Amino acid sequence: MRRAHLIISGRVQGVGFRYRARDIAEGLGLKGWVRNLPDGRVETIAEGEDAPVEEFVKYCRKGPPCAHVSGVEISEEEPLNDLAGFDIEY
Repeated sequence: MRRAHLIISGRVQGVGFRYRARDIAEGLGLKGWVRNLPDGRVETIAEGEDAPVEEFVKYCRKGPPCAHVSGVEISEEEPLNDLAGFDIEY
């Protein structure tokens, strides 16, 4: 199990990033959440098996077609197995 905490910078709000991230995460069987930050970045936590989490991180480095990702900060955290589903938080 792996838990990744990501902060994504660039043009990542208003381009469908959160919705596509949720769809990708659900397709990979991940648990977690994604939300916009007041400073224009996107924050997400994804927890699951190593390979699916890595695929999700790859998506976050690119984003949807209208996004322009300029940076991704990744912190590895201890998996807590405390999440149910993958949600968009507001």
